[in-house]
Amino acid sequence: MAATTNDATRQRDTAAISARMKAAGRRRFASSPRQNHEMLRMTRRIRIALVAAAASLCSLGVAAQNAVLYGLIDASGSRSKEPGGSYRWQLDSGNLQRSFIGFRGSEDLGGGLRAVFRLESYLRVDTGSAGRNDTDPFWAREASVGLSGAFGTTVLGRTVTPLYLGTINFNPFGESPGFSPSTRQYFGSRGVVLGDTHWNNSLSYNNNPSDTPLRINVAANVPEEPAGAPGSGHNYGGRVAYIRGPFAVTLAGQRVSNTPQATPSGFDHQDTVQLGATYDFTLVRVYGQVGRVKTNADLDEQTILYQIGLAVPIGNSLVLASYGNAHRKSSMLATTDRTGSIGYDYFLSKNTDIYVAAMLETLTFVSSGATFAGGVRMRF
Repeated sequence: MAATTNDATRQRDTAAISARMKAAGRRRFASSPRQNHEMLRMTRRIRIALVAAAASLCSLGVAAQNAVLYGLIDASGSRSKEPGGSYRWQLDSGNLQRSFIGFRGSEDLGGGLRAVFRLESYLRVDTGSAGRNDTDPFWAREASVGLSGAFGTTVLGRTVTPLYLGTINFNPFGESPGFSPSTRQYFGSRGVVLGDTHWNNSLSYNNNPSDTPLRINVAANVPEEPAGAPGSGHNYGGRVAYIRGPFAVTLAGQRVSNTPQATPSGFDHQDTVQLGATYDFTLVRVYGQVGRVKTNADLDEQTILYQIGLAVPIGNSLVLASYGNAHRKSSMLATTDRTGSIGYDYFLSKNTDIYVAAMLETLTFVSSGATFAGGVRMRF
C-alpha cells in the first residue's frame, strides 16, 4: 500500500515539474504578443520561400535536360580460323554485335527545338577494355552534339558514316563483325573501304522522317592536317532510303580523301557506291546489296561486291543466312573473297537473346577460314 502511494506521489510531482518547465519556456521565448506574431510571420515566409525554390529547381531539372544510360553486351565462345591461319579456341566480345555503352540526352529549348548529345564507347567484354582495338579513341562509336527540330537533326563531332548505316541495315546479320559478309568485306580487317565506319571532325544531318517515307542522311568531315599534305582532302557521304510497308531500298555513296588508317602509295581518294533493298514477306525477309569501291592511287584498284540474305522468324527466334562475294582487281592482281554465314538467334526476352552461328570464308591463294560460335547478347 505504501509503495502504491509513493508511486502516485512521484507521478504527481513529475507532472507538476514538467508543467512548470513548459510554462517557464513559454514565458522565456514569448515575452510579448507582438514578438510572437512577427516570429510566426517570419517562419511562414521562410517555409514558403524554401518550398518555391525546391519546386523551381525540380521543374527546371525535368524540363531543361534529360540523359539516358544504355548499351549492349555481347560475349561468346568460339573456335575460329582466319584464311591462311590455324584454328584456335577463344572468348570473343561482340561476335554478333559489337558491345558498347552510351549516354544520350537532350534539352528542350522551346519552339520545337532541342539540343541533343550522344557519347558511345565500344567495349571488349573479354578483357574489360574500351574500343574495338588498342588504337580506338574512347568514344569511338560516337561523340556528337547538335540541334534537332522539325527540320531534322544536325550534329557535330565523331559520327557514323551514311555508307556504314546502309551496309548494316540491309543485311540479315547487321553490323556483326564475326558473321556478316557485308560488314566484313566492306569494313573488316581485310575490308576494302578506307576511312573507318565513323569520321572524326564531321558534320552529319538526318531529315525528320515523321511525315515522309524518305530518309536522307548526309555527312562531311574536315581534315586537321596542313593544307596540301597527303590525305588533307575532305570526306563526303550521303544516303537516301525509301521505306514503305514491308519494302525498303537505299542508295549510299561516299568519297574518302583523309583517313587515320594506312593508305596505298600515292593515295588520292576512294569512291564507293552501294545499292541495297529488303522485302518482308512475313514468313521470310529477304535482303540484297551490290556495291563498287574504287581506289585512286599509284596502283588503282576496283572491287565489286554483292550480298544476298534472308531472315526467317520462328516463334521467339530467327534463322539468319547470308552470302557475300567481293572481287578485288588491279592491274597487278585479282582476288575473290567468298563468305557464307548461317545463324540461329533465340530471344529469351525483349532484351536478352542467345545465339549460335557458323561462317565459312574462302580467299584466293590461301586456305579457307571458318568460325563457329555460341553466345549471349543483352541490351540495357
